[in-house]
Amino acid sequence: MRACIQRVSRARVLVEGEITGQIKQGLLVLLGVSATDTDVELNWLAEKIVGLRIFEDDAGKMNRSLAEVAGEMLVVSQFTLYGDCRKGRRPSFISAAPPEMAEAMYERFVTRVSQLGISTETGRFRAHMDVEMVNDGPVTIWIDTEEM
Repeated sequence: MRACIQRVSRARVLVEGEITGQIKQGLLVLLGVSATDTDVELNWLAEKIVGLRIFEDDAGKMNRSLAEVAGEMLVVSQFTLYGDCRKGRRPSFISAAPPEMAEAMYERFVTRVSQLGISTETGRFRAHMDVEMVNDGPVTIWIDTEEM
């Protein structure tokens, strides 16, 4: 799994003008699933993201986790995180999970984050989405479970 994590002061997802997910302070997580991912990667990634100490403490240092700041998470499915641009000019998405598998993993990821006590919102799987956010910092972190 791959995740592009952005610390935000607010974020939302719209599908055909309708808000499908919206948060205030927290994390916008763009989530990609590969064809070889399992629940091992899923659980590790959910716990890693929830525990990341990337929110400022009273001294201004990144030392607090999402739970410690009572933050929320907006999770958006993003198969394009598996785009391979090494050859040609059109990305190949052969490493991305098939839609049925990716959707199931995406939903289990959202459930796992919720089980960890985080208020979680989502986009809409396989829909064309407009994602709006205000990156706080800016802080953007990349995690790939192949490197865990």
